[in-house]
Amino acid sequence: MKKLIFSLMLMFTTLQIFAQDNGVEMADQMRSNGKIYVVVGCIVVILVGLLVYLFSLDKRLKKLEKDN
Repeated sequence: MKKLIFSLMLMFTTLQIFAQDNGVEMADQMRSNGKIYVVVGCIVVILVGLLVYLFSLDKRLKKLEKDN
């Protein structure tokens, strides 16, 4: 019984996914204006900043563990 209910729930969630509209007007408009590259650039800068911060934090933690 649990398997039947679970499979029905999965079926209904996939039906909702297929019922959605795939056209994203905002992304198409930003791509045509060239602003999408600004958005992608900002995301890349933020991710690179987070990675640099995490690596520097990891380096400091290794140094503290080595000293102890």
